[in-house]
Amino acid sequence: MKDKLAAKFKELFGSADGAGFYFSPGRVNLIGEHTDYNGGHVFPCALTLGTYGFARRRSDRTMHFYSMNLDSFGVVEASLDDLTNKEAYGWANYPLGVVWAFSEKGVKLDTGFDMVVWGNIPNGSGLSSSASLEVLTGVVLTDLFHINHFSMTDLALIGQYSENNFNGCNCGIMDQFAVAMGKKDHAIFLDTATLNYEYAPVELKDAKIIITNSKVKHSLVDSKYNERRQECADALKALQQELDINTLGDLDMDTFEKFKEVIKDPIKVRRAKHAVAENQRTIEAVKALKDGNVTRFGELMNQSHISLRDDYEVSCEEIDILVDLAWKVPGVIGSRITGGGFGGCTVNIVKNDSADDFIKTVGSAYQEKTGCEAEFYTVDIGGGACRLSE
Repeated sequence: MKDKLAAKFKELFGSADGAGFYFSPGRVNLIGEHTDYNGGHVFPCALTLGTYGFARRRSDRTMHFYSMNLDSFGVVEASLDDLTNKEAYGWANYPLGVVWAFSEKGVKLDTGFDMVVWGNIPNGSGLSSSASLEVLTGVVLTDLFHINHFSMTDLALIGQYSENNFNGCNCGIMDQFAVAMGKKDHAIFLDTATLNYEYAPVELKDAKIIITNSKVKHSLVDSKYNERRQECADALKALQQELDINTLGDLDMDTFEKFKEVIKDPIKVRRAKHAVAENQRTIEAVKALKDGNVTRFGELMNQSHISLRDDYEVSCEEIDILVDLAWKVPGVIGSRITGGGFGGCTVNIVKNDSADDFIKTVGSAYQEKTGCEAEFYTVDIGGGACRLSE
């Protein structure tokens, strides 16, 4: 991969001398969906799929961004003297947003840079291609400009800040945190209210993680993601009239059921119910995994999907078909939608000796029902964003 990036960099910018080589993973969330902006727990892991970058400082104030995935888009040129989101920049608004966020946090770059990227995370799949690109840019900037006072957690927060305020998606911290802090063969049990976290080994014995891409693309900025966040905020505000809580993640189900009547809107009751229940499910799921009870973990994944489908309403017909098909295949331990919703992917835990049958059965039935061809990725859990030597 390095040679391909270097060759493209040389073609575009004259030489590749002095450029650095970087990687930032995608992520999949095993359980804990739409809890990260509700002060709850999440359980994501970084993937070995991700975004590669090749970058070098310039001597002027110009920045160049080029994606080998979007050749027809060409080189995007921007200036340090005009850090604004422009529709014409397209995908490059994500790395540019991180430059802007650095500036907002008091780190103003004195020169521009050239950056070429290539990724193998499917766009719009819900595996966090945007967060991967944001954290990649953060790593590139700290390395190229010798910025030593930002930790990897800081880079995750800066990525979230840029996506919220530069690109207009009110995402929580989970995606950027998982991308920045990933650890091989471990998922991250993260309390999003405090950013306290622990690594938990993902030991599935005779099973593996298979991601199924519905090929239904989504954009969280254009979807009802921000609307869901507002509905939860409204529900929290109503509950705070009766309860001394900071987030929906502060509640258990018994307390929620006791006080839910103060939320007058039945839709907002359902949204809050999901946020509270999903947080409790995530805590129980991590305990089950630690205890070696993968079957219980799978049951909680299934419950998570039902809640996301019915109470939170962030699924869609194609995703529900994929999950229903998966549940019928012997050897599937658990299956659910993953990511922001409204398309994207499902995450499945499948016994090793059932994996081929799962892909064949679900793939053919899904195509028959929808006319779409799903993609399947058997994934490994990898480390976080970094500079690569090779």
